[in-house]
Amino acid sequence: MNEVRALTSTGEDTTIASDSLAAFAARLRGPLLFPGDDRYEDSRRLWNGMIDKRPALIQRPSGAADVAACVAFARETGLPLSVRGGGHNIAGTAIAEGGLMIDQYHRKGVHVDRETGVTRVEPGCTWGDVDHETQPHGLVVPGGIVSATGVAGFTLGGGFGWVTRRYGLASDNLLSVDIVTADGTLLRASADEHPDLFWALRGGGGNFGIVTSFEFQARAAGPTVVAGLVLHPMDRAKDVVALFREVTEAAPDELCCTLILRRAPPLPILPKEVHGTPVAGIAVCHIGPIAEAEKAVAPIKAFGSPLADTIQPKPFAAHQAFLDSGQPFGRQYYWKSEYFGALGPQADEPLIGHAERMTSPFSSVLVMHIGGAANRVGATDTAAGNRDAEYVFNVQGAWDDPAESPSHVAWVRDYWRAMQPFSTGGTYVNFLTRDDDEERVRAAYGPAIYDRLAEVKSRYDPGNLFRSNQNIRPRP
Repeated sequence: MNEVRALTSTGEDTTIASDSLAAFAARLRGPLLFPGDDRYEDSRRLWNGMIDKRPALIQRPSGAADVAACVAFARETGLPLSVRGGGHNIAGTAIAEGGLMIDQYHRKGVHVDRETGVTRVEPGCTWGDVDHETQPHGLVVPGGIVSATGVAGFTLGGGFGWVTRRYGLASDNLLSVDIVTADGTLLRASADEHPDLFWALRGGGGNFGIVTSFEFQARAAGPTVVAGLVLHPMDRAKDVVALFREVTEAAPDELCCTLILRRAPPLPILPKEVHGTPVAGIAVCHIGPIAEAEKAVAPIKAFGSPLADTIQPKPFAAHQAFLDSGQPFGRQYYWKSEYFGALGPQADEPLIGHAERMTSPFSSVLVMHIGGAANRVGATDTAAGNRDAEYVFNVQGAWDDPAESPSHVAWVRDYWRAMQPFSTGGTYVNFLTRDDDEERVRAAYGPAIYDRLAEVKSRYDPGNLFRSNQNIRPRP
């Protein structure tokens, strides 16, 4: 085993001697991967192709003991430490350049107690993995809107999706976690055990340790729901936005709607002549009884003459995956996001105008209606901030050629700035990009939650070992 060049947490060059590496490897059950290994290259590639970093070492743990060994090794050597779950984070926080990356992606176990709905999930799972096990029982763990999204980072950042209005955030449905803290201790955190840590983990991100197992309360939904999408030409966008506003203002908790502005993809459901042209649509998911659902979505289906209408009874798992094709692995992605308390007509001009000037056929704009059960949790009951938000706005730049990055990033930023006057001032921590600063991280929580997170950080990670994230520094 040869020595390895690496970087310290302060960015200085260092070398890990071969005997130290051999001793470290001997403590592990899972493989230790080095540059040049095919598995190393596979592990370091993330969903966002803009992220191209090279860790000095990658370890694929077999369980919590391997994770604890990695934490100890990083602490002993001064290497920056990062963790990959699903690898789907827009900022690419799974990799620290020149450091030690713990790759949990291959830990895919899901166990569902069909009587109680208690569901244990390993940290490499995606929401598609979880749905595959829960949906046969008519259960869902509240997840996101893309099935390839990883459970771990999503949940630790709060996490909203198609069933949030009925059942709250993913973190609201978390019962407990097993976690390795900065001193290498394996703890169980729940409402009764280390409650301060459990509070912080429900929204505070990966700042407090490495979760090796999640325990959720699954809820009743599916396997059949009324869901789908209607698309209209962009010249009807103002009317589509008005319809979206009208429906969401009166929506029951069982109904979630998302406004989508983009160019029409080359799908068989669309006439060829509209492929690549700007379109405005509304995606829906109603998890209540079919008759009630069809009544609730009737105004959307009855509006105008859509280019496509796929709203009908269908498997929830299929709907959960219908946006996946628009976010393939390895494309270049850059996002900006804001929370809205309302979506008034005064926002229509910048919302529609910037969408019409979209610079890439793969980019899109999503405005998702949340509110509902997520708003009924106390403002500081968990670390997930912005409980007053009714909508989340997310402008998603996506393209293939890295040489085109400046123009697409500029479009995203211009769009975001134009929409900021309508924001609550808050943002979603899981949508923050690499160039967002501490002020934006604070905006994801608000002063009261952020200050409390800093206090918990100082107790469980006073040396800020876990900093490859949207970092909350420990209170001095």
